[in-house]
Amino acid sequence: MRKFLLTGVAALALIACQGADKAADKVADPASETAESTATSPVAKESPSIVEAAEQMQKGDPTVKLNAWFEDKFMENARRRPQSLAALGIKERKGEWNDPSREFALEELDRVAQDMKELEANFDPEDLDETGQLSYRLFVENSENTLDGAKWWYHSYPFTQMRGAHAGIPTFLINQHPIDDVQDAEDYVKRLEGVDEYLGEFVKNSRASAEKGIMPPKFVYDHVIKTAENIMSGAPFEDSDTLNLMLNDFKNKVEELDLADDEKEALFESAITALLTSVKPAYSALIVEMERQKEMTTTEDGAWKLPDGADYYAYRLNRMTTTDMSAEEIHQLGLKEVARIHGEMREIMKEVEFDGTLREFFKFLQDDPQFTYEDSDAGREAYLDEATRIIDVMTGRLDEVFLRQPKAKLEVRRVEDFREKSAGKAFYSRGTPDGSRPGYYYANLYKIGDMPKYQMEALAYHEGNPGHHMQISIAQELEGIPKFRKHGRFTAYSEGWGLYSEYFPKEMGFYEDPYSDFGRLAMELWRAARLVVDTGLHDKKWTREEAIDYLITNTPNPENDCIKAIERYIVMPGQATAYKIGMNKILDLREDAKEKLGDEFDIREYHDVVIAAGPVPLNILEERVDAWVESKG
Repeated sequence: MRKFLLTGVAALALIACQGADKAADKVADPASETAESTATSPVAKESPSIVEAAEQMQKGDPTVKLNAWFEDKFMENARRRPQSLAALGIKERKGEWNDPSREFALEELDRVAQDMKELEANFDPEDLDETGQLSYRLFVENSENTLDGAKWWYHSYPFTQMRGAHAGIPTFLINQHPIDDVQDAEDYVKRLEGVDEYLGEFVKNSRASAEKGIMPPKFVYDHVIKTAENIMSGAPFEDSDTLNLMLNDFKNKVEELDLADDEKEALFESAITALLTSVKPAYSALIVEMERQKEMTTTEDGAWKLPDGADYYAYRLNRMTTTDMSAEEIHQLGLKEVARIHGEMREIMKEVEFDGTLREFFKFLQDDPQFTYEDSDAGREAYLDEATRIIDVMTGRLDEVFLRQPKAKLEVRRVEDFREKSAGKAFYSRGTPDGSRPGYYYANLYKIGDMPKYQMEALAYHEGNPGHHMQISIAQELEGIPKFRKHGRFTAYSEGWGLYSEYFPKEMGFYEDPYSDFGRLAMELWRAARLVVDTGLHDKKWTREEAIDYLITNTPNPENDCIKAIERYIVMPGQATAYKIGMNKILDLREDAKEKLGDEFDIREYHDVVIAAGPVPLNILEERVDAWVESKG
């Protein structure tokens, strides 16, 4: 049995139970899985009933014992992180925040190492069934990734325009801290009171990275400062008739409680005090530190500028793609895919009888008002309604291509005012496993022109059904596998599925409008271009401006879209490469299975193999598909 080398003590442990950083949609009630579909599912055997599990436990089944051990470890991990508990819908430690300190991170690494020793001492993979062996393997891989990533702890920017505790605090309180009773309200106030210490630890981490010469480029700081200022707007921070977003959220939730007016007023006053004595100084200190670092940093953009930058970027590519592809291989793949998609776009130009160059067609799509909603509240509401309709129609046809559907609901939401200027154009936020909180598809409608009608269909499929909502919700609802697999994340897998989910609806007869089909290609082109610009920025030392120009020249996306995208790729090295590489792998595996199985190939079974084991690295996905093909031979 393998012996594990447990070294390194310098990075955050893997938070397998954390909620996704993305967000999302509203759909019709999805049908529950039928008995027939369960029987025909190629992975149904991975989901034993509660009665079967109890019987297996009594018999001393090693896989059941291992799953019980995994569950204990998962919940131990969650209970050390109050926000993870909230993401799971568990009302414990409701008045606390996670501990972001380096000391806690080092303690977690020791726990990861100890868990690995415990796993090795008590379980032999050869004694496990197929599902247990996969769980064992994934747990080991997750743990080793955590330990191997220790040396890069300082390289992750704590504050960027894409993510950070400064934006995460109000988002968490609004979306994941319900107020169902007085205790919930008091715990909300306790969290407000703890913001000064919580955010202060992130500021401390940021300062420590800066001392090592690890800082994002100069443009990032203005975004972070602006977001912090937006969060500090409204009463009680300003003499304003508009309440601060957190105070407004608190007030609205407390108003729903069956309490006397004086009790509600007392809670309201306690929240105001916490905002002024904890939240305000925390964000003020953050702004001061960001202003200080802004004067110290440079305009250099790529990871190459960081200490051991080339090795760090190679590490990021490996983690994001779960492959050994080099930066140069990824760059060349991107160039090849861009050229192919441009060719398919020219075919659509012929179909709609557009006379001009591809670049002129891009300009036509950007400028013609028929392709965008009105820049007004009514126009934005119309966008949300249409996105909901698109998802509802797709949801009604999922049985044609899937053996199972998620129980969780889906809602379309607009990105909140305080973060819409810096947030991405769309993202998904998972719901709770018990369905008490739906999944959300967030659409960023700050600049309505950046969200063209012709891309709506593909975007809704990616973030909603059959994309992220379906894949993530099904994973959370799986039975017979440990929670760390249900809530895990492999970017190439999940984003590859999202991009694949834009593609295969065309095979179902969707994208009837050629402009909508062009939108599908435009979004695939966007992901192919990412391969070029991400490696260009971080490996070939392209400037921000060179990367922006590449997107403007080669995609139909408006300039603002291109700017925000490149700024995102700069602060998240390698992440953008995962989408196209993951999609290509899912498509390649599908086509290989089709060739080998012929008439025996069933798209529903293939999709079940892909999504019904939870997130996995691409090499393990390939093994699963190969095993399924062999089982049908």
